[in-house]
Amino acid sequence: MSDAWTLLKLLEWMTGFFTDKGLTNPRLDAQLLLASVLGLDRVGLYLNYDRPLTQTELDEIRPLVKRRAQNEPLQYLLGKTEFWSLEFAVSPAVLIPRADTEILVEEALKKSAQTGELLDIGCGSGVIALSFASEKPRWQVTGLDISAPALELAAYNAQELGFEERSRFILGDLAQLPRGSYDLVVSNPPYISCADYAELMPEVRDFEPAVALLGGEDGLDCYRLLCRQVHKILKPGGWLLLEIGWQQQEAVTALLVESGLHTIYCRQDYAGHPRVIGARKG
Repeated sequence: MSDAWTLLKLLEWMTGFFTDKGLTNPRLDAQLLLASVLGLDRVGLYLNYDRPLTQTELDEIRPLVKRRAQNEPLQYLLGKTEFWSLEFAVSPAVLIPRADTEILVEEALKKSAQTGELLDIGCGSGVIALSFASEKPRWQVTGLDISAPALELAAYNAQELGFEERSRFILGDLAQLPRGSYDLVVSNPPYISCADYAELMPEVRDFEPAVALLGGEDGLDCYRLLCRQVHKILKPGGWLLLEIGWQQQEAVTALLVESGLHTIYCRQDYAGHPRVIGARKG
């Protein structure tokens, strides 16, 4: 790359390079990386196609191109992602939120009254709790996570979105559930089995935090811990809502039955796979 490169020429080169590397959305990745470095949106890119890039801009883009070509997730390179039509900061300390997890937010909203308290166990960057808070201005939300860097990111997102007065984020694991009584407990816990983890895409396995993915030998460790304890912190009539892997409905349902919760149901995702299981405390 040299200072003779125009924006369009570089965009075309990056698209071809990413295509050769087998990336799924090579042109979009190239557009988003360029837009981020140049402080433009995608329309701005189009309007500036003929502009030569400075050496400083080329020097900033070069390492990002290399990292993306090595399968580092685009969201980590940009430092942000969209979820529930909101912008969240992300880093390698947290999972990149997937669109399917919005179904967990949808179900939480369906089960919520005008006021209440929600606990998000394994909150990561806070996307579930804060997306819920964006729709429920009279609710308090709490996030629990084992990772201090993840909690710092969640607190930052709460501040950026203007929800810091209605949210708190606390350090702990499933053996240290916070004291309190909650109307809703939600969780997208680690649920990948050891065997399935080895088969994950390199973009996920090599870059996203293993502690947020691995759920033990069979992927059910966190569900077992949750189901043994959740009755202690759920209010009578309160709901537990869990995201699950597509083959885990039967096993997680059995754990919920054993825990004494009732009104158990499963919501499918838009591909028709089991995605969220709900259960209620009597």
